[in-house]
Amino acid sequence: MSAAETEVVPGSGPGLRERKKQRTRDALLRAALTLFTSNGYESTTVDEIAEAVEVSQRTFFRYFAGKEDAAFAVHRIAEEHFIQAVRDRPPHEAPLEALRQAVLEGWHTIHEAVESVVPAELQMRIFHLVESTPTLLAAHMRRSAETEEAVARLIAEREGVDVDRDLRPRVVVALFSGLMRLAERRWGAGSDMSVAAMRELTSTYLDAMGPALAGNWRTEQP
Repeated sequence: MSAAETEVVPGSGPGLRERKKQRTRDALLRAALTLFTSNGYESTTVDEIAEAVEVSQRTFFRYFAGKEDAAFAVHRIAEEHFIQAVRDRPPHEAPLEALRQAVLEGWHTIHEAVESVVPAELQMRIFHLVESTPTLLAAHMRRSAETEEAVARLIAEREGVDVDRDLRPRVVVALFSGLMRLAERRWGAGSDMSVAAMRELTSTYLDAMGPALAGNWRTEQP
């Protein structure tokens, strides 16, 4: 064998291994979400997920702590991109405006990141599944509280205040999260499960936030 055939390009091995690992993880995730949305979260077993990808149960647990971890993988991707989008907002923006623009301007980037792993139709189905499955909904609320704390600390850092002494970062984030949660519920209760419908509804609620807070409802004409 020639030297050219035996030469190993530095870094090529680990790169190939990492890509293989990512492909396996993505395949397991798609299989898990497909089974969850087709057969129900509670009824689906780890063995069934592993079997769908033709790997062992042990391999599944190399990538996910359990079914819940897999069920929220899409949410986690979106949350990570949202937090980064908030971090990247111009420093002069007020907290609520930074949060609002992070969602609206970062919408396509967030969903492109998710769609690189999971088809849009499947991600919409898993969002709906979470809303309609008590076990997952409870986990979603717990995870949302953790995300809110992370965002509140980020807002405090942006504004140069102490999150444990100044109430405003957590108040602002609680207000924003409540509005986003309302949009999620309204979307989940509707008949249009598309990404476009979710974005339009989210935008509508975000646009209503300012007038709802600043307006004098009793003197406004219908």
